[in-house]
Amino acid sequence: MTSQVLNAFVLRMNPGGENKIKEALTNDELIIGWSKAKGLDNLSLGWENFREIVHNSCFPNDENYLRSGRSAGNLWRFIREMKQGDLVAVPTDEGFYVAEIEGEVRFLDEHVEEDTAYRRKVKWLNNSQPIDRKIASYPLISRMRIWHTCARANDLIQDISESVKLALSGEKPTFENDLREKLITQTLEEIHSGKIDDYGFERLVANLLKSLGGQNVRITPRNLDKGIDIFSDFRIAKLSKITLGVQAKHWQPKPPVGSDVVEQLRDGLKSEDSVSIGWIVTSGTFSEEAREAAIRTEEDLGLKIELIDGHMLASLIVEVGIGSESALVNFKL
Repeated sequence: MTSQVLNAFVLRMNPGGENKIKEALTNDELIIGWSKAKGLDNLSLGWENFREIVHNSCFPNDENYLRSGRSAGNLWRFIREMKQGDLVAVPTDEGFYVAEIEGEVRFLDEHVEEDTAYRRKVKWLNNSQPIDRKIASYPLISRMRIWHTCARANDLIQDISESVKLALSGEKPTFENDLREKLITQTLEEIHSGKIDDYGFERLVANLLKSLGGQNVRITPRNLDKGIDIFSDFRIAKLSKITLGVQAKHWQPKPPVGSDVVEQLRDGLKSEDSVSIGWIVTSGTFSEEAREAAIRTEEDLGLKIELIDGHMLASLIVEVGIGSESALVNFKL
């Protein structure tokens, strides 16, 4: 591994819906789809022309750029942003692999029909063996659940590197990790137990935001709710302020939260000029449609929506607590 890694990514290698990890390991390559969009490795292309090629080649009958914009974003990161020495985590059913970029992007005409023409040479770390998710940090596990094909993970460079080191050492997860996972499971079970109602869940999330450093945290009165349940200000480097808008959904694991909730928050963010970042926090899970809607919102409108599922919520509670009311049972239900 290079001494200084500048960028990291998460890449799902399923072009055309087919898992290509075996071929990628054999050939020491990363693979991405949308092979009909030829010429994207021309570095003189600007973003609009880049997207136009993807649109005309892969989505010629679409009346808008929703799907082509998403696809072009994934390809742009793979072709333009990945550099030699960068780390890439590739999730699979059995865990995840980690690769280090070794070469520039290539377009191989002989692989167009199978939709695997865009490739990059890599060195597979951990002796080309999968890494058990149990030894990865929860932020890394959560990022690998994303619906993007290719996503940035620069904030997780250390997490990825430490996972590789731990896997190579052969060490098992520590007692602290095992204890943390048990606490997360117990916390989530408590949230699902039915002892907390919708109002109590909003207060739980509001106190969590305070523990995360949120200032001026305020819950929106129900008669004024336009899609945002909670607002919270955060200071960045003591110089600037961002305001986060949160939808809090007390939800059982099934059915998963759908795209309609994402659309509610999107509309709420659009109505608030000072808010451009949103969270949907649920005690349940998210549907694939919800994840796709969040991606579309960011790529089409520039409004970033993070999806915090029940497991991630419980993890945050275990990590930072929930303010002065440090136990879930203290909430007035």
